[in-house]
Amino acid sequence: MLEYIEQPSDVKEKSVGELEILAQEIRDFLLEKVSRTGGHLASSLGVVELTLALLKVLDLPEDKIIWDVGHQAYPYKLLTGRREGFDHLREKGYMSGFPKRRESVYDSFDTGHSSTSISAGIGMAKARDLQGQDNKIVAVIGDGSLSSGMAYEALNNLSELKSQMIVIVNDNNMSISESKGGFSNHLAKIRLNSGYNNLKYGLKGSLAKMSGVGMGVDLLLSKAKKGVKDLILPRNLFEDFEVTYVGPVDGHNLGVLIEVLARAVKLNRPIVIHVKTEKGRGYEPAIKNPSQFHGVEPFELTTGKPLKEKKSSSYTDVFAKAMCELGEEHPELVAVSAAMKDGTGLSKFAKKYPDRFFDVGIAEEYAVTFAAGMAVGGLRPVVAIYSSFLQRAYDQIVHDVCLQNLPVIFAVDRAGLVGKDGPTHHGAFDLSYLSNIPGMTVIAPKNKYDLKAAFCYAVEQSGPVAIRYPRGAAWKGLKNIQEPFVTGKSEILSEGKEVAILAVGSMVETADLAVEQLRERGVEPTLVNIRFVKPMDKELIVRLALHHRLVVTLEENVITGGFGQQVSGLLAEQQIDCDCLNIALPDDFVEHGTVAQLHESLGMDYVSVAERILHRLKG
Repeated sequence: MLEYIEQPSDVKEKSVGELEILAQEIRDFLLEKVSRTGGHLASSLGVVELTLALLKVLDLPEDKIIWDVGHQAYPYKLLTGRREGFDHLREKGYMSGFPKRRESVYDSFDTGHSSTSISAGIGMAKARDLQGQDNKIVAVIGDGSLSSGMAYEALNNLSELKSQMIVIVNDNNMSISESKGGFSNHLAKIRLNSGYNNLKYGLKGSLAKMSGVGMGVDLLLSKAKKGVKDLILPRNLFEDFEVTYVGPVDGHNLGVLIEVLARAVKLNRPIVIHVKTEKGRGYEPAIKNPSQFHGVEPFELTTGKPLKEKKSSSYTDVFAKAMCELGEEHPELVAVSAAMKDGTGLSKFAKKYPDRFFDVGIAEEYAVTFAAGMAVGGLRPVVAIYSSFLQRAYDQIVHDVCLQNLPVIFAVDRAGLVGKDGPTHHGAFDLSYLSNIPGMTVIAPKNKYDLKAAFCYAVEQSGPVAIRYPRGAAWKGLKNIQEPFVTGKSEILSEGKEVAILAVGSMVETADLAVEQLRERGVEPTLVNIRFVKPMDKELIVRLALHHRLVVTLEENVITGGFGQQVSGLLAEQQIDCDCLNIALPDDFVEHGTVAQLHESLGMDYVSVAERILHRLKG
């Protein structure tokens, strides 16, 4: 049946029985494709019936669906004319793994970070109302995303809308790791209280059978519902926000979902529909381990095991080991995660020191200020958050940590290009946004040994320290060159002439390979591991500029406000007549693809770097 679905209107023509068959075909299709390409699987498997029900009831693309984060959007992409795109899912130049407005008319809002859907939906509804339109707006948000303050801010304004909007809470008790916090507990209470829903639908059915009642059922129930709920359920947060609430609804019962949605779209007011789903539905390995199958590399379908076994430790693994070792030496060391215990490597620390680990849910702003409070209280917090997610807590880093010069350590994982997740997940801006804050120390280790040493250094400091490191296998090169960490001092890896290459973090490996290329062409560069982007080693940079024709900066960060521009500014300030070549990410959003592909296309692979340097020398 799936091969005949070319657009959403094809779904509207199907009966509930046919849609149930289609649901299984969708799961089979996704498992086959994602097992080959990798991607976000478990979330998408959990919303197949919900997606079908939405397409059955809504009129797309006039009506709008906003998928919060977008991890769960694969069934939607499949049913909106993008079936062929799954053969090259997340490959460079092909279909993104997230909703993209420029990819399809059916994608109404670009997503990739959590908890934005309700806010965007309210804005779209306001635009609709002011322009006299009557299309429907639906925001689908996970229970994990409701731990974010932005979602609460949106709920606080939702009741002011006074017109149609549906918020669907996709409740699978998971974000990436298991959902945390009071709101998760609140939803659990509602889930466990089946008595209310049984009574409501039983009463409705009984009244409907009574002669003369007919269309008055809904009105009667509406007047009675508050008293019934108060007797059976705990106070409902959504209704405390003065928003109509329905649920929990079985997210895998197509008949019920379609009926509830069909009624909801007729309401001229905001409504929250609480849908209970199972993450990984239909695939046993994903049901048993939804975190592992949240985002997967290609795997063997029958067993769920990765096709490529991990051969070397990642930077995240190195950080995880260092945290456990430092935890023994420093009883004041504590760790904070924003719903990424496994992704950041803190699960081992959490197991070893459960009283010193805190998962605050998807709440990066809270995580940073919470850590600031612990630092004031005498603890040494380590806040481990992906680079692109840490952007959300910029104000808290500035005002609550750096302004008070508090000893908070930021473990900035996934710094630089991350690959197939694309522009919403690339850590392209952290050197720029962290190094412009007074009092912040910013470190970029060159390899696995530097990373561990950086954390040993950081725990001894009296102010804030950010350590940024990339995704993927930790480089083992240049093991024999390991100078002690001294604040603001770089590490000279090789002495040369004519060209001085100043490499930052992960780009030291690229620079090391480029140096080999240059030597083969008769150029003998000086190679420097910058280590400290802030405070910058001005003395060394000035000395190198005075004794070399060309200074090259190499960083996996956007060029605007990055290390290279700071070096160029220093040389201009010192009136040093030395050419300066800044190699960095462009002032643009870099699309998805493998890191190697992206480096090559941006002229940042070692062959391109060597050629760019040679070209500059000739010029």
